[in-house]
Amino acid sequence: MTGIEFAFFDTAIGRSLVAWGDRGIVAVQLPGVSESRTRARILGLFPEAREGSPPAGVESAIAGIAALLRGEEIDLSDIALDMTGVPDFHRRVYAVARAIPAGRTLTYGEIAQRLGEPSAAREVGQALGENPFPIIVPCHRVLAANGKLGGFSAPGGTTTKLKLLRIEGAEAAAQLELF
Repeated sequence: MTGIEFAFFDTAIGRSLVAWGDRGIVAVQLPGVSESRTRARILGLFPEAREGSPPAGVESAIAGIAALLRGEEIDLSDIALDMTGVPDFHRRVYAVARAIPAGRTLTYGEIAQRLGEPSAAREVGQALGENPFPIIVPCHRVLAANGKLGGFSAPGGTTTKLKLLRIEGAEAAAQLELF
């Protein structure tokens, strides 16, 4: 296989998309307004991408994502991601985020502490805001220090973030409010 391919798949929260290349998954798109807008968004990132049939490893990732979004306790940390072009700091942030179990949360500041850079909470938030692998890199499990949701760049914004936390049974979800 050469180039980037993508496929749509159904989840409990709607039709999602995964894109992959020879080195692993390059992007995940959560449900958007429409399939055509989701397709346009992925083609904006990867203009040469084409729709294809997922290989076994990607099929396994799709099954895991769908199961997690049904509320099953699934660990997605072994899914191969192609982080070509992802800055080193972002990779480090994503590694910490991938270690957060379903139903648990950390704050941006706690991730910064774990990285040994306690004053980098804002940079952690920026890295997560650019996360091309939502769900696999569970940025929805990262909250603001003040008890607020913080941001979420996927379609639906913080409403989607709260929905994902509730699906996973996160204790924090019951206490969070949308502002």
